[in-house]
Amino acid sequence: MTETPKTGYEVIQGYLKTIDGSPGVYRMLDSESRVLYVGKARNLRARVSNYARPSGHSGRIARMISNTASMMFLTTKTETEALLLEQNLIKQLKPKFNVLLRDDKSFPNILVTADQDYPQIKKHRGAKKEKGNYYGPFASAGAVNRTLNQLQRVFLLRDCSNAMFESRTRPCLQHQIKRCSAPCVGKISPEEYQKTVQDAQKFLNGKSTDIQARLASDMAQASEDMEFERAAALRDRIKALTQVQTAQGINPQGVSEADIIALHLDQGQACVQVFFIRANQNWGNRDYYPRVGPDVDAAEVLEAFIGQFYDTREPPRQLILSNEIENPDLMADALSGKLGRKVELLVPKRGEKAELVDGALRNARESLARKLAETATQTNLLKGLADAFDLDGPPQRIEVYDNSHIQGTNAVGGMIVAGPDGMMKNQYRKFNIRGEELTPGDDFGMMKEVLTRRFKRLLKEDPDRKLGMWPELLLIDGGAGQVSAVASIMREYGVEDIPMVGVAKGIDRDAGKEEFYRVGKRPMALRHNDPVLYFIQRLRDEAHRFAIGTHRAKRAKAVGATPLDEVPGVGAARKRALLAHFGSAKAVGRANLSDLLAVEGVSGALAERIYAFFHERG
Repeated sequence: MTETPKTGYEVIQGYLKTIDGSPGVYRMLDSESRVLYVGKARNLRARVSNYARPSGHSGRIARMISNTASMMFLTTKTETEALLLEQNLIKQLKPKFNVLLRDDKSFPNILVTADQDYPQIKKHRGAKKEKGNYYGPFASAGAVNRTLNQLQRVFLLRDCSNAMFESRTRPCLQHQIKRCSAPCVGKISPEEYQKTVQDAQKFLNGKSTDIQARLASDMAQASEDMEFERAAALRDRIKALTQVQTAQGINPQGVSEADIIALHLDQGQACVQVFFIRANQNWGNRDYYPRVGPDVDAAEVLEAFIGQFYDTREPPRQLILSNEIENPDLMADALSGKLGRKVELLVPKRGEKAELVDGALRNARESLARKLAETATQTNLLKGLADAFDLDGPPQRIEVYDNSHIQGTNAVGGMIVAGPDGMMKNQYRKFNIRGEELTPGDDFGMMKEVLTRRFKRLLKEDPDRKLGMWPELLLIDGGAGQVSAVASIMREYGVEDIPMVGVAKGIDRDAGKEEFYRVGKRPMALRHNDPVLYFIQRLRDEAHRFAIGTHRAKRAKAVGATPLDEVPGVGAARKRALLAHFGSAKAVGRANLSDLLAVEGVSGALAERIYAFFHERG
């Protein structure tokens, strides 16, 4: 007879003999070795002894202790190291009882390229590998686009790609609508263009009043020299800059570089609002909804958020917070070490900084209220879905499948996921249809391939269904035939216990007349005005949108492909050079060795490889 593993505070007491007062990180694990909680400690023995007490804990901590079957420890040299390691492990392991930042997308920046006579200004996201000056972060693509539009109106900088810039023979539409100075066709000298680039960079550094004074001086001089066309152009730029400054009237005067971070807790949920202030300008805001428990306090939530938020991001010089955090000294040391200069954590009580926090807090409060209302609506819809299709309970994970193709070409399958918090876009998946034996347009065959690959992966990655990756309801686009095909796949993999519904267009294929098919049951319909029907329509439409978008992207990539993509050693730069020299991939294939050698960047060995590639293909 297998003995049930011991859990609880008595297990924790046993570890007190083996640990000392060093700083470090501890992990609490359940009887199946799943990580329940990751924590840091200035003194490991003191922290663990708190958990070894049989009473005096909050409900969340008491549940965590009662589930603990073992612990792991890792000592560090300093408390700051322990803080960094703790946040890294939380993001990696996603323990059940920790506060967890769920949305961790990167932020866009503005890049002004370097080492060019006519630098390009553009939006940039990701690693900063390209040479140039980066400005950001901006809260969203919309915030970047607004700023880029302002820069183009005032400074007339180009945003076109290098390839387009080099191939222009006459000005584009941007020049005609006074958004670009047309450097591509020599309408402005490199020296004059560089001056405007410097002005744009001053603007991004918050020095717009200096620019306005110089432009006014230049306009007066142009008028005096009777260069009236140039004076009018400078007048237009001053006017555009004045409009930009008027629109930015809400920007702080006494805060040059900071993130404003405000937290609001309500009904066991949290919203953190982050405003980005750079160069005394508000560069947008984002809201976050970290996973929290019912009895966490604000200090714990905010510290966990800051640690995870800046794990992969560069912090500003100041963090202006709505609440104190548990270890402000450690967090300031950790962020200062990352930035390479001092980072301050402030909780202002009065003045402009306090007003900024109040504004962010109001946004957090309103955002969470909207989120809670949406969640309540979603909960009711999931209950209605369970009632309509006789499910055991409201499904926590719904997977919806759809296919897209044109006469069988560039076929893809799409899977979207929805749950209590709405659409779970980070869980969406695309499937490039690989089955060579499929007849073009075989929707049954495509659905079979998609579901086969999906269940194979689930059985491999989560065979015990404990990681929350398995669907509790499948919705597929189609009627009795698709339902039967999917049911056979589910039987083959032993997963026929998952409820599955086929959604088919009804009479005249009108929305609102859908029929629903289930294995072994008669087709059914819902009332025309039933909210659950609208919910299913939204899910189906989202799956269709995702599949269509994926298909279009694949088709566009195929259209832009050339045989040169398959030649070893021919990258993007050499491909551009070959196409520019010969005009087409077909002409490259007809070229002889001496012609290929005449192309810049093509060596003798590469020329032979290209020649052999095309001529061996017959």
